[in-house]
Amino acid sequence: MPLVKGGKIQADEYVHIADDAALPESGAVLVSAARFLADPELVLQRREKVGVIWPNNRDVEDLVPYVERLALIALVFPSFRDGRAYSQARLLRERYFFRGELRATGQVLRDQFVFMLRAGFDAFDVKKQADAEAYTQTVKRYSVFYQPTGDGRVAAPFRRLQLRHSESAGL
Repeated sequence: MPLVKGGKIQADEYVHIADDAALPESGAVLVSAARFLADPELVLQRREKVGVIWPNNRDVEDLVPYVERLALIALVFPSFRDGRAYSQARLLRERYFFRGELRATGQVLRDQFVFMLRAGFDAFDVKKQADAEAYTQTVKRYSVFYQPTGDGRVAAPFRRLQLRHSESAGL
């Protein structure tokens, strides 16, 4: 599956490790939530990057003690109609200050790229090459948003207030 990260199609540096497989000595690894929670310290003691695939029916608060030590959290969209991973993304970015890679995986559709970015996702594991190739055009479609979100951009109402304040201060 193509991975879109940093606005480009890239090779995935993470190796997906099965629950019953040994952890490799080197290289970035991506493990399931079940494997991670069975012994988080064993997984996190590696010197290389560690990521976890987090299902949308698990509470992200279970990850909070480890957020600073994870390089990647992959949130799962089992269906395009199931948006719980959006809420998880916002919580991870805004409440728990996760600064690593936040990857959308599962049913990731090009129609949802903009919404996923606004929720805080910065990487997308898509099923179709055509969707990966359409990413750049899709995200350029909108430049101003009214809702505050997890991607760090200033929403339009706050931008207007900043401009007014700058003008009244003579800046």
